[in-house]
Amino acid sequence: MNIFLWGLLMATAVVLPAFYFIKENPFDTTSFLSLEEKEMVAWQRAWMQISPGLTEHLKSFREMQRNSEPLKNVHTQILIGVPPVEKKLLTIGISSVQRPQESYLLETLQSLFLASSSPEQKHFIVLVHLASPNPKWLGQMTSNISTLFKPYIQARQLVVINTLGKSYLPLKNLKKKFNDTPASVAFHSKQNMDYAFLMNFAANCSDYFLMIEDDVKCVPGFVTQIASILSAWERKFWVTLEFSPLGFIGKVFHTRDLPYFVRFLLFFYQGMPCDHLLSHFLNLSHQKPIQFSPSLFQQRHNYSLEGRFSSLREAEENNIGCPNNPAATLYTNLNVANDSVLMNAYSLDKNYFYTKEAKAGSYLTVFLYRPATVFHVQVLTGSELQEENRLEEGQVELGYDSTNRVTDCDDYVFLGMLVNGTLNKHVLSEDSGKKVRCVRLLVTAAPPSGLKVRHINLWVK
Repeated sequence: MNIFLWGLLMATAVVLPAFYFIKENPFDTTSFLSLEEKEMVAWQRAWMQISPGLTEHLKSFREMQRNSEPLKNVHTQILIGVPPVEKKLLTIGISSVQRPQESYLLETLQSLFLASSSPEQKHFIVLVHLASPNPKWLGQMTSNISTLFKPYIQARQLVVINTLGKSYLPLKNLKKKFNDTPASVAFHSKQNMDYAFLMNFAANCSDYFLMIEDDVKCVPGFVTQIASILSAWERKFWVTLEFSPLGFIGKVFHTRDLPYFVRFLLFFYQGMPCDHLLSHFLNLSHQKPIQFSPSLFQQRHNYSLEGRFSSLREAEENNIGCPNNPAATLYTNLNVANDSVLMNAYSLDKNYFYTKEAKAGSYLTVFLYRPATVFHVQVLTGSELQEENRLEEGQVELGYDSTNRVTDCDDYVFLGMLVNGTLNKHVLSEDSGKKVRCVRLLVTAAPPSGLKVRHINLWVK
């Protein structure tokens, strides 16, 4: 990386906190200036302090800011759909280009919607950026998406955009970085701009932004899991939350922070791939990676511009071993069928618990003989091969006992909602030191037929 780019990165380390300070302190000594002018003052001060020997570059950098701001010339058009009238909780962003190998965009969209329930879908919008200039490919992809995902388009849950080629910064005579080929440098430079234009469009659609790629599988219930983490971290400082260790996949931002990162990507679009730029952005923001596991997204395949298979995928599946249900007693207000046994819901064999009727408010509680450090919970309802007798609307809660009650807990914390009759959830608060005494399955809406609970599986340390 050349010395000018390093200078800009170092200046950014000082300026990013200044951006936040300026927005949060309107009565500072430069309050008579506009926000754009304040930012320029911050850049000037930082540059003079860090790199006085490179001040000749400041004039050209300042002119780029004022007269050649890349976003001023961006022309993004909507190809499919209409943005929602009201802000959503989450925008799920995907940028897709024409690949020399097979495209997985349609499979990714299908996985995304199948892995989310109807109630979950009300809280997010999917934003797809078709970022290839080939009109034939654009027309084919637009036609396929319009046909296959018509209900989601009509519900304003899916929007497809394209950015005109004249919006892009130069992709010729790019300086070679590391040992990359010229084709690879051009690919990553354009990709940085693809992501920047996607995020720029998404900035006003929701409160949070989730970035995935166009070749991933989504874990069922991923929206609820992300929403629960966002709620828990609402009052904490963070720049990104990571729900996958893969590159730029599964990264969540506040939409209010997107303009800063968009500008960062466009300033340094030639510097390095976007996931490396994100790492620098986090370092400059004084944030270490905040990563949650297991991963909510798995990569199918990823081919580079030259058609080579990318190594950017998980080295191995998350392996937590077999459940080790500790000794416990089960309690319920459900009517137990004559030929069923309540403890079968907690057994590790193929037996199951069945009840002919389950009303809203019904529960089944696993009461551990001794409190334990539970790090993973799995609940399976319904028939294994057929979609019957499963609990479509229910949730799982963890109970903590502070008064030594003998059949129940006095303090419950929400763990997650069932999706398609299933919950498979890592307990993210396992490091809090509190031990779990109860695991409660709660019915939130009556199923149309009887309820079968195949397994309540616990993993404990």
